[in-house]
Amino acid sequence: MTLADVIETLETAYPPGRAESWDAVGLVAGDPAQAVRKVLFAVDPVTVVAEEALDWGADLIVTHHPLYLRGTTSVAATTPKGRLITTLIKNDIALYTAHTNADVANPGVSDALARAVGLTGDLVPLSPFPDDPWRGLGRIGELASPMPLSEFSAQVAKGLPATAWGIRVAGDPDRLVTRVAVSGGAGDSMLATARAAGVDVFLTADLRHHPASEFMETGGPALIDAAHWATEWPWLADAASILAAGGINVETRVSATVTDAWTRGY
Repeated sequence: MTLADVIETLETAYPPGRAESWDAVGLVAGDPAQAVRKVLFAVDPVTVVAEEALDWGADLIVTHHPLYLRGTTSVAATTPKGRLITTLIKNDIALYTAHTNADVANPGVSDALARAVGLTGDLVPLSPFPDDPWRGLGRIGELASPMPLSEFSAQVAKGLPATAWGIRVAGDPDRLVTRVAVSGGAGDSMLATARAAGVDVFLTADLRHHPASEFMETGGPALIDAAHWATEWPWLADAASILAAGGINVETRVSATVTDAWTRGY
C-alpha cells in the first residue's frame, strides 16, 4: 500500500471539504508515493506519540488534532513542534490529520463517543448540515432503558478512557435519563442546540463555568463534562477499521497513550 492509497480511503470517509474553513486537515508530512505498512492512530501529534511510532516502526501517524492549526513560518528543531516534524521526516514517518471533517462525518467522532457511553439504535446529528441531515456536529441517541443520571454518569466514566480530569456532572442525580446528546471535543457552542433538542443529558468536553452555570440556571438538561482527549479517543478505532473495510492491507494500532493536557488531579 502507498500513502496515497491510505489517504484516498480516509478522505472518502472524511472529506476534507467538510472541514471548517479555519481548520488544517490532510497530509502534513510524507511522500504520497511512499510505502505504508504500519499506521498508528492517535488524538494528538505530540512527542510521546512520535516516540511510540518510532518504537513500533510505524510508517504513518493519523491524528485527530492538527500539528500546525495556526500555521508556521519555521519547522526548525528549536521548538517542540519543529523537533517533532523533524523527527518524523528524518525517520520517514508520514503525518496525516482528520479533524473537523471527522467530527461531522457519518460515522464520525461523536458516533464513536455515543457508542462508548452506551447509546443504542439510530444516531442522528445534534446539529445537521442543511444539505445533508445525516452529517453534522454531535449525535443524539437513546439508552436501551432509562436510568438515573447518577447511574448513567458512572456508565460514562466506565466507557471512556481514564484521565486525571475524569468527568464532572451537573444536574439532579435522580433525574431519569433516556435521550442523550453527545459532542466530542469542546461543546460550549452546542449548549443551546442541546436544550432545543429536548434531551435529558448533554455530554461533551471543555465546558466553562459561566456558560454551564447559566445553562443549568435556566433549566438544563443535565450536563456531563469529560476530558477533551477522552471524548475523541473512541473514534480512533473506528478510523482504523475504515482502512480494513476499504481494502487497505496495513497493520493498524490505536495509541493508548494518554495525551490529555491534565496529568494529575487532587
